[in-house]
This record gives sequence, C-alpha cells and structure tokens, in this order.
Amino acid sequence: MKKVKRLAVALVLVSTLLSCGGGSGKQPATAAGFSEIEKEIKNEFGEDAYFTDIDVVYDKSLGNIIGVTVTKEPNSLKMGQWNQTQGVWKQTSEITLEVPEGSQAADFMFQLDDKINLVMLGEVIEKSKKQLQDEKNLENPMLSMAYISFPDDGDISQAEYLVNLKPENGGTTFHFYYTLNGELRKMDY
Repeated sequence: MKKVKRLAVALVLVSTLLSCGGGSGKQPATAAGFSEIEKEIKNEFGEDAYFTDIDVVYDKSLGNIIGVTVTKEPNSLKMGQWNQTQGVWKQTSEITLEVPEGSQAADFMFQLDDKINLVMLGEVIEKSKKQLQDEKNLENPMLSMAYISFPDDGDISQAEYLVNLKPENGGTTFHFYYTLNGELRKMDY
C-alpha cells in the first residue's frame, strides 16, 4: 500500500512539474505556438479584450516575454500595460487614453479575431525564417521580437505584423514587415 501511495505522489509531482514547465513562455515561434500564446492571452484578459499592442520578445534564458496594452472596457479610456514572463502576468503601468472628439476609443484598438491574430503572426515568423535560410544561408534564425503594429489613427489597413530575427549566435537583426493577410511588404537589416 505504501508503494502505491508513493507512486501516486510521484506521478502527481511529475505531472505538476511538467504542466508548469510549458505555457506561453516555452511556445515555439510557429503558428501552432502562437496559437497557444493567443489562447493564454484570451484566458487572462477575456475573448472580447481590446488591445493597442501585443509583442512577443524571445530571450534565450527566459523564453517568450509577452507584452500587451489591454482593456476590457474601451469607453473607460483606461488601459493596462502587462507583461508575462515565465508564466506570470504582471501589470507594469496604467494608461489613460485621449481620443479625438466624436470618435470612439475602440476605433483606435483591435481585438484578437479573424482579422488580427497571433496564428498569422506565427505563420509569418515561419515564412521569415525560411526566407533567411534560403536567401542568406542562415541555419537557425532565432526570433528576437514579433509584434502587431496598429496605427495611432486606427486605420486598420495600415496595421502590420513585424518580425525581427537574428542568427542563433547573434549578429545582424533582420526586420520583416507583413500585411494582415500575410503578404511581405518589405525586409531590411
């Protein structure tokens, strides 16, 4: 009986440790990985949250560091800046927005939905890596930063996915700019 109890306790500990080790901080820079990050953001802030920016920065020792500026109530004109590092969300500041008279705050924000989503951001990261492998002979380009750039004037047609990649051992950072439907606008370094 003691062996069964010890085995049960050991299994619970192992499963707990394994479940804590994953999360958005360990997700790969792929469409599937960023889909998981999006799920975690929606779980934390709600399906209907509004954002002015979302970024994912990769640090070799910490994993993904996720930053968002978010509100659940756009008409309040109050937003919070939040970061998630190693699975822990922490609010870093509070922001009060000013919008032109006669406009709605939500006009200057976006939601994670079919038009703007992290799955597409993950897809363009994968495209960018392949392009660097093919054109620059980089074996394992690493994500430095990926983010959604939403224009201050609220013109969704000017929103972009931006991806910064660099060689695994450091060096030149390559910048990729994509439309919301995943078309490359430009690449520079």
